[in-house]
Amino acid sequence: MNMYTRVVAVIGIALVTCLCVAAQTNTLTPKEAKQGWKLLFDGKTMNGWRGAYLDSLPAKGWTVRDGQLIVQQSGGGEAAFGGDLVTIALYSSFDLAFDFKLTPGANSGVKYFVTEELPKTPGSAIGLEYQVLDDALHPDAKLGIDGNRTLASLYDLIPARDKKPNPMGEWNHGRILVKGTHVEHWLNGKKVLDYERGGAEFLQHKAVSKFKDRAGFGEAKAGHILLQDHGNEVFYRNIKIRVL
Repeated sequence: MNMYTRVVAVIGIALVTCLCVAAQTNTLTPKEAKQGWKLLFDGKTMNGWRGAYLDSLPAKGWTVRDGQLIVQQSGGGEAAFGGDLVTIALYSSFDLAFDFKLTPGANSGVKYFVTEELPKTPGSAIGLEYQVLDDALHPDAKLGIDGNRTLASLYDLIPARDKKPNPMGEWNHGRILVKGTHVEHWLNGKKVLDYERGGAEFLQHKAVSKFKDRAGFGEAKAGHILLQDHGNEVFYRNIKIRVL
């Protein structure tokens, strides 16, 4: 083997190695583990989750396949088939990261500070929501006020700005950062909104939202993380959290 062949072989091995590392999902790097990140989804099971208002996982509506946590297609109803998933654990200040992939016209959401209020209301469990939506095809994007029901928005309260979602069928990266009352939504590495829970701006938006009559909405000291079943096929992976 001459020098040129050896160099090409070494480069090829390095490239394959890099691609294999890049392709890994639902894992933590040594740096992430040292920083205190924990996986909320191991890519194989739904350990650490249960159904909203349930003591166990939903009997239907969710599946794990090829390292993805998948909301099954069931006609578009809000929590009308399998129902939402919530973490068993409660969280207050945290950094939550997740990848999601939409299908055309799909609706879902990642909620936080979910408290499973009783008596149970129809539809999805109540909490602050990072909207996961196909803005182009789902009608909810045209409802609400000033785009506050679009992708990455604080659902029905504060719209995401200057966002750059990836094309339909590709993975997007979401992030919810909470430090006490301060909250940020990120999409694909860019901050698209921030607010203070219980602050003046938050309360102004709440006063004209569907949550206007809910005392203390979004202001709980701790709550569950929730993945929403809205009856459309949506894929999640790389769900991880770091308690702050």
